[in-house]
Amino acid sequence: MVDVVISGTGLYVPPDRIDNAELVDAFNAFVDTFNADNADAIVRGEVEAKTYSSAEFIQKASGIQARHMVQTDGVSDTARMMPTMPEGAHGDMDEPSLQAAMGIKAAEAALAQAGLEAKDIDQIVFSAALVQRYFPAMGIEIQHFMGTSGSAFDMTMGCSSATYGLINGVNAIKSGVSKRVLMINPEIFSTMVNYKDRDSHFIFGDIATAVVLERADLATAPDQWKVLDTKASTRFSHNIRSNYGPLTRLEDDAFNRQDMFFVQEGRKVFKELLPLVTEFIGEQLQETNLTVDHLSRMWLHQANINMNMYAAKKLLGREPRFEDAPTVLEDYGNTAGAGSIVAFHEHRSDLKAGDKGLICSFGAGYSIGSLLVEKV
Repeated sequence: MVDVVISGTGLYVPPDRIDNAELVDAFNAFVDTFNADNADAIVRGEVEAKTYSSAEFIQKASGIQARHMVQTDGVSDTARMMPTMPEGAHGDMDEPSLQAAMGIKAAEAALAQAGLEAKDIDQIVFSAALVQRYFPAMGIEIQHFMGTSGSAFDMTMGCSSATYGLINGVNAIKSGVSKRVLMINPEIFSTMVNYKDRDSHFIFGDIATAVVLERADLATAPDQWKVLDTKASTRFSHNIRSNYGPLTRLEDDAFNRQDMFFVQEGRKVFKELLPLVTEFIGEQLQETNLTVDHLSRMWLHQANINMNMYAAKKLLGREPRFEDAPTVLEDYGNTAGAGSIVAFHEHRSDLKAGDKGLICSFGAGYSIGSLLVEKV
């Protein structure tokens, strides 16, 4: 069976950025307006008064200090509390659409790191928690503008999108379908956030990641990571969901409904999903005759600081150090499927040949996807 390596990663960060203080100022101004406009109904008990958010609350609940977004002005507008459509976001035959443009920039960086050109790629896997449109496929649009060969397709797996995209790429190479695969993961989940909700208005940021996978005998990049094993698991749950989709336009007053945004039962997710994740990782290590002591690093899904530390502590049997399971939440927020790839991209340069690590993401579905990798 052919070996597969990761030979390059790339990142694109949108220029718009909003920190906790700015986000809280906008939210609290909205709260004042909402409570004043509904004062009589609140007194009668017909409407629940909204309460302030705070930077301290956000930091404690999530570990997030700031996040990048495709557009922040609309979020700061108390009369709107929602991003606005960036100019040219839909694209045309001459210019890529918003999500494709983000993916292309990350992909170009990944190709440069791998020492490759777009024509060397024979499959694109576009995988993100949220897709800007359903057709034509975003991956095919990127293929068109980048000039890659072969095929391209889209997939969505919530916050496991990037790892599931990588697993599909690894399988394509191992089966002989492809020689080099480019996994592209542009996340624009800030567009699905309800910025009028105190418990979730601060969670998500936007970013794009890209990863080059190659047959090991073809790779020439100085930084290569052999994929030792892949594993995936799913279990259905309603606890993280949105009902937004093609049927949305059929609903009366659809965009005022809470369930059209990202919604979650946070405590249930924490209680149900994390045991599944730690059991899943334990099983994968056992199946490959490894233990957690063989891992030099774990690049985990960047959900929030409490989930990350819980999972790392449970697996290690001790308090984790930053280098055990580095986080990127402070600067980027929860970037949906991209989090574990961002962590891998930014926190691997100190490791040496033979060091092993785990790239793992988990989220809605529930879904869990992971790759065991070794520095070549």
